[in-house]
Amino acid sequence: MNHPFMVSLAKSLGEMGIATLRFNFPFVEHKTGRPDFPAVAHKTIEAAINHAHESFPSLPLYVSGKSFGGRMSSQYLSVEPHPEVKGIIFYGFPLHPLGKPSVERAEHLKDVKVPMLFLQGTRDAMATLSLIESVCSSLPQATLVKIEGADHSFKAGKQNIMPVLVKATRDWMDKIKKLKQVR
Repeated sequence: MNHPFMVSLAKSLGEMGIATLRFNFPFVEHKTGRPDFPAVAHKTIEAAINHAHESFPSLPLYVSGKSFGGRMSSQYLSVEPHPEVKGIIFYGFPLHPLGKPSVERAEHLKDVKVPMLFLQGTRDAMATLSLIESVCSSLPQATLVKIEGADHSFKAGKQNIMPVLVKATRDWMDKIKKLKQVR
């Protein structure tokens, strides 16, 4: 949660009026290096969702994550939907391991019942562009925003990608809010 990208993202979202709750997974907190098993990650996400909703019940709740955090969030919500969650925002969905293009990691996304925003770099080595486009086009509630020239860490030469990510997030959240008001 203290990675410079996460700190900058939270600060930038806050400046746009979007509150954030950052947390560490146990493997990060305990510096084990190896990612948690999904069951542990899912429990952590469940605790964060419950804490956010109990602390701020009147605010719209979106779940988001960078890479592993986003994938674990969507896995959890695919089997444990929470009516208070309005959508999921992926800051770089890790569709496949480095050098092993595939779509198996996206299989659970068809069971997610809320809108999903995929913010993906066009040079993301963990989400080959044609594959992430194919996955998103097969999901009726998915929106894909391609970040030109960015890699999985959202580095794109000297270009500052943070304003692009924050604007795309704000615009998508506004769109979801309007759709909910129409219904």
